[in-house]
Amino acid sequence: MDKIWLKSYPPGVPAEVDLSEFSSLADLFDKSVSKFGEQTAYINMGKSISYDTLEALSRQFAGYLQGGLRLAKGARVALMMPNCLQYPIAMFAILRAGYTVVNVNPLYTARELEHQLCDAGCEAIVIVENFAHTLQEVLPRTSVRHVVVTGLGDMLGFPKSLLVNFVVRHIKKMVPAWDLPGHVTFREALGLGAAHELQAVTLTHDDLAYLQYTGGTTGVAKGAMLTHGNIVANLQQAHAWISPYVREGEEVIITALPLYHIFSLTANCLTFFKIGASNVLITNPRDIPGFVAELGKYPFTVITGVNTLFNALLNNPEFEKLDFSPLKVALGGGMAVQQAVADKWKKVTGKPLAEAYGLTETSPAVCINPLDLPEFNHAIGLPISSTEISLRDDDGYEVSLGMPGELCVRGPQVMKGYYKRPEDTVRAFTHDGFLRTGDVATIDGDGFVRIVDRKKDMILVSGFNVYPNEVEDVVASHPGVLEVAALGVPDEHSGEAVKIFVVRKDPKLTVEALIAHCREGLTGYKVPRFVEFRDDLPKSNVGKILRRVLRDAPPSA
Repeated sequence: MDKIWLKSYPPGVPAEVDLSEFSSLADLFDKSVSKFGEQTAYINMGKSISYDTLEALSRQFAGYLQGGLRLAKGARVALMMPNCLQYPIAMFAILRAGYTVVNVNPLYTARELEHQLCDAGCEAIVIVENFAHTLQEVLPRTSVRHVVVTGLGDMLGFPKSLLVNFVVRHIKKMVPAWDLPGHVTFREALGLGAAHELQAVTLTHDDLAYLQYTGGTTGVAKGAMLTHGNIVANLQQAHAWISPYVREGEEVIITALPLYHIFSLTANCLTFFKIGASNVLITNPRDIPGFVAELGKYPFTVITGVNTLFNALLNNPEFEKLDFSPLKVALGGGMAVQQAVADKWKKVTGKPLAEAYGLTETSPAVCINPLDLPEFNHAIGLPISSTEISLRDDDGYEVSLGMPGELCVRGPQVMKGYYKRPEDTVRAFTHDGFLRTGDVATIDGDGFVRIVDRKKDMILVSGFNVYPNEVEDVVASHPGVLEVAALGVPDEHSGEAVKIFVVRKDPKLTVEALIAHCREGLTGYKVPRFVEFRDDLPKSNVGKILRRVLRDAPPSA
């Protein structure tokens, strides 16, 4: 497809980006630290650390991994924590020491955690103590041999660290009892690492930086292999898009989405690290009053989030009292931005809410709307620099302009493939190297792309992927269930919610019992919101349950 979108690019945005500026993410780190040393890099719960301090702390932790644990280059190290100062310290240490980051959702159940740690072959994990009980349950069945545990307040300095940890442990009782023999604390690891020099590691664009897990249509989470080159490309692409609007060393970005999510990781943590921004980490964005109070403390210039987050902020009466005069960029991704939310955002803040689109497999950005777009346009934007797209029909042929087709993407940000899943990798790409997104889209004459449907059965709950087969596997494991089908239904709060259709084996099975069973095996956002019992489920002539028939049928009495 001709790059018709280039004519609609904002002034100053190039058609191609320079991929050679950074040889790796470690190179990016070194150059930014050298440039912005004493400026504030990260802020969390009122505590700030400079670029220089981050360098020293990550050097110590890298020394612990290299010299203390003697991990070989490329070893997988898992991070299981919400947004806190320990995350960037550990994450940059892992990359600088030549290892691979495996991001883990802290809300994972034992079943989900065990699968990811085993699949990735993780040798070490850094985990916040709130979730250590989950790790305890599965640790003996994994390859993890080194455990670093941290309290949420550990890096906040005396006496705040003691106070925060006391409140979290004893007042809010957010830390279930756990026992992990042989673990070390985060601060102990820093101390041990200080005795070891960080050994220089040669890294190139081809080295693996992240194993970023995403759901699969088979119900099994797959590790997208994202190289240093993939992430460098995407942060360069993102920077090219925002560069007309931001200034080096002057920006304050609000990071409410978790850094273990690819959107927040690349857009907030890495892209803005390049330009010396101060990154405000929000540990619990679900506490909207607390979040709004935190926003009031900083002259923030950039904020990213999902539609549900922006909607929640707009429905808090204190939010509109904030000073939005410094705000330059508000970017929504992870799920569709609703027009009502975009319109209200502009009315309250005076700034547009731009929608972007991406995938874990694309590091993640594919399309972004112009950041000065005067009105909401229902589009996911224009393909970003150095990116090709093609809309294909079911036979793999490109469709005509304006016609719907599966959105396929090719560019330097596209993953290397799925870890240890060559067959899935082959299926994910077209014969000419385009990644199949599973989303059906159109493109207009100006190059704006609009999503019209999803080819996959994936459900999108507040920006997180939920795959029906995974939900069905957990539901079907209940002894009172005969058959089950899961699909997404519209939800005004989360975009979509999970609904299950169940044929009971035990006629006494209740909705409450089934939901309780699901909570034991699924992260909260994957747990079905709605349950409908049926006498049978529609099937094809080979016995496959037809989700589309359930989706189109009216509810049964």
